[in-house]
Amino acid sequence: MKTFLPSEKDIKRNWWLVDAEGLELGRLASRIALLLQGKRKRIYTPHIDTGDFVVVVNAEKVKLTGRKLDTKIYYHHSGYPGGLKARTARQILESHPERLIQLAVKRMLPKNKLGRKMFKRLKVYRGPEHPHEAQKPQELDIMKIN
Repeated sequence: MKTFLPSEKDIKRNWWLVDAEGLELGRLASRIALLLQGKRKRIYTPHIDTGDFVVVVNAEKVKLTGRKLDTKIYYHHSGYPGGLKARTARQILESHPERLIQLAVKRMLPKNKLGRKMFKRLKVYRGPEHPHEAQKPQELDIMKIN
């Protein structure tokens, strides 16, 4: 019996539409990461990219539980001395809500070339409109995925 390894012609990439309205950020991000990695498919192989495309709408209506809006801090550094910048989750949610979901999902993907390739298939939009109607994304109740 030979081990099956999927090739590019074996991988069928679906487009999923996820509505983030009222969903908790961490739970949403972990389930999106599963879809991007392809872990829900029979042909999943850790070293081959078998994941799907995910379109997330209503990013501005995502929830954070407890006091995370004010206590969760996101850092980035400019590369210059004294260039450490810090913003709370509330500040990011008000200015760029799509970045909040992108950061959560990106940190749940593998930290290598494969993870960066998977991350490019995530499309996040602030409101309910998105430009991917031609791909006919299927609506998905993300909370039913475990």
